[in-house]
Amino acid sequence: MADKRLPQMALTTMFVLAVGIPVTAQERGGPGPEKLLPQVPGWKLAEAPRTYLPASLFEYIDGAAESYLSYGFQELSVADYKNDTSPATLTVEIYDMGDELTAFGIYSAERYPGSRYLEIGAQGYFEEGTLNFFARGDYVKLLCFDCGGSAESVLKEFARDIEKRIGEKKGGLPRVIGLFPGTGLVANSEKYIRQNVLGYGFLHDGYMASYRASGQEFELFIIEGKDAPEALKMLEQYLAAQTRNGAPVEKAGPGYHVRDRYAQNAFLAAKGRHFVGAMRIKEGGESVGLNYLESLLSAVEN
Repeated sequence: MADKRLPQMALTTMFVLAVGIPVTAQERGGPGPEKLLPQVPGWKLAEAPRTYLPASLFEYIDGAAESYLSYGFQELSVADYKNDTSPATLTVEIYDMGDELTAFGIYSAERYPGSRYLEIGAQGYFEEGTLNFFARGDYVKLLCFDCGGSAESVLKEFARDIEKRIGEKKGGLPRVIGLFPGTGLVANSEKYIRQNVLGYGFLHDGYMASYRASGQEFELFIIEGKDAPEALKMLEQYLAAQTRNGAPVEKAGPGYHVRDRYAQNAFLAAKGRHFVGAMRIKEGGESVGLNYLESLLSAVEN
């Protein structure tokens, strides 16, 4: 059967059907999200906390639920707080994503490189009235309303309380993030994409990062297979799909060069259990793509 780009709705449906009974936070060795709800002096719950499971997540975040489900969402606890002496209110959302990698995945999908980053959890950031972070398998979102100039300090106080309840931070950012070349990397642009990488259903467990170098803006990716044969198969499937789509494919340096409407000039190769590449390289800048491909191949293991 021909490989085709799969719509996100279909992929989410496939995932939900395949995931079966979710693993709870207690089963993975950590507290459930409701047990992580903070207790901060001067603040009290405005109402009883609410809990959402995969089947009911749409009731709370509607269209955004598909993205969370694709990353393995397990359970959400939501609590609204009100301040004792002012009209300020604060909402806490704690998403149990199952493990640290999927928590990073949804966190990385929503963060912006230009945000102000904080040492909270494995990583966090503050924007006006909002503080988000992830730690272990939890993704935490805090929103402060009518907090005025104290918004950042209030949000940090709530975040630190939750951080303590989560406990051990573990390893921070995923190991693969450290394999991306540092030269030209747009800080905090790295993402983990669990499925449908580059728009293809046969590509999974991909990491993307944005770059600015040599007058170009482009992206690098690292896709992890379970072993070397799977990584090679993913490369071959991608090249075959490009050929069927009429995109020229040719050998180039240690890998292949593809001219694609979506990826523009892409340089690709497989090494060990990794399928790597540079994409959206401008015409005339092909040497940049080849250089970065070689850097990626040097960084990944056999």
